[in-house]
Amino acid sequence: MTNIDDLLPSAQDCMKTIALAEAEKASASLRRMASAEAEKQALMEKFAKPSGVSDEERMKRAAAIIQRAVSNGMTEVFLGRVPNLVFTDHGRAINNAESGWPETLVGRPRQFYEIWKERLEPAGYRLKAMIVEWPNGFPGDVGMYVAWN
Repeated sequence: MTNIDDLLPSAQDCMKTIALAEAEKASASLRRMASAEAEKQALMEKFAKPSGVSDEERMKRAAAIIQRAVSNGMTEVFLGRVPNLVFTDHGRAINNAESGWPETLVGRPRQFYEIWKERLEPAGYRLKAMIVEWPNGFPGDVGMYVAWN
């Protein structure tokens, strides 16, 4: 016959087990946050530097993207998201639709802007930039679009 004391852990043992499980959850959460932060930092470093792609190759890519969008009946194309931390003012000028917002661009976003200004704008294309994410109510990533309507 089994003794009931052998089957049932003490209340103190139950609390220890729960505390250990909660500590492991907290540690896992901290590891995920640290990993996400490192990933974000690497992405920001990538965006902050020039891409190394030639202007000719960039124009070929832009033409292919625009032609595909036009063939699908679209009047604008979403180019991608850029972390707001890449901008010198963290996207404030874009959020406030200030006329000088392009001056806040660095790295790859700046390269794209310069290509647009030199080649696409004279051909009638417009560049749009807007905050596309609002984490915790604050401006987050910036979306970049090219439009031709």
